[in-house]
Amino acid sequence: MKSDDYRVRPGKKISLNDVPTDDARGCTKEEALVRKPQLLLHLTKLQERLYAEEKQSLLVVLQTRDAGGKDGTVKHVFTGLNPQGVNVTPFKEPTPVEQGHDFLWRVHPHTPAAGMIGIFNRSYYEDVLVTRVHGEVRTGEVERRFEQICAFEELLQSQGTRILKFHLHISKDEQKQRFQERLDNPEKQWKFSANDLSERKLWDEYTGAYEDMLRSTTTDTAPWYVIPADRKWFRNDVISRIVLETLTDMDPQFPEVTFDPKTIHLR
Repeated sequence: MKSDDYRVRPGKKISLNDVPTDDARGCTKEEALVRKPQLLLHLTKLQERLYAEEKQSLLVVLQTRDAGGKDGTVKHVFTGLNPQGVNVTPFKEPTPVEQGHDFLWRVHPHTPAAGMIGIFNRSYYEDVLVTRVHGEVRTGEVERRFEQICAFEELLQSQGTRILKFHLHISKDEQKQRFQERLDNPEKQWKFSANDLSERKLWDEYTGAYEDMLRSTTTDTAPWYVIPADRKWFRNDVISRIVLETLTDMDPQFPEVTFDPKTIHLR
């Protein structure tokens, strides 16, 4: 797997209708399941070093349509990591207090501190997707928000935060199937909302909004990755490998001790 195969390049237009949602690139589910324990082992070791070093942090942004797999990604990719070093923040509809501030006001307190991995289950990108599709902001304001988002991410990076952004790309048929599975399973019915159906009717409008978002806010240092997400096991495998690749590149180190361990005599 080459992570660049899924990366959105700055300045390059993207048509999501031309990007497959179920392409496993020749990988089989069995191969992915065999690889998973080794990936998790390496992720765990790197997270421990990141936490101990306390100089860098990693922010993982997950964006997708309803039933796109955000919760499943968090559960399967990051399971087994030390909970002390991971924060997951779900961003829902803004509260009245949050609406009284700029759209990034509610986000900054949840960005990962040094040593931490932060995961945004939805994010500030909702404010250039939902708000745009529903006509709550005009085109000019959306473009300004793109610029503000890029500046915000540049600020985070200047303070040692690496940013990975994943668009979990599912098909309309797959979404329908997942909705039906929720309706058929009493333990999953709570995840279904009548609002999901009204949003589904705006599929094409959301496609256009996503394409503009990807094109306008992917950068060399805070890239977007479009992940084929119809096959959950493949989605998890690809994201795990990209996160591992990034943490390896960050190369966190255990801090040097300020004493000679050989001089310590325990009694």
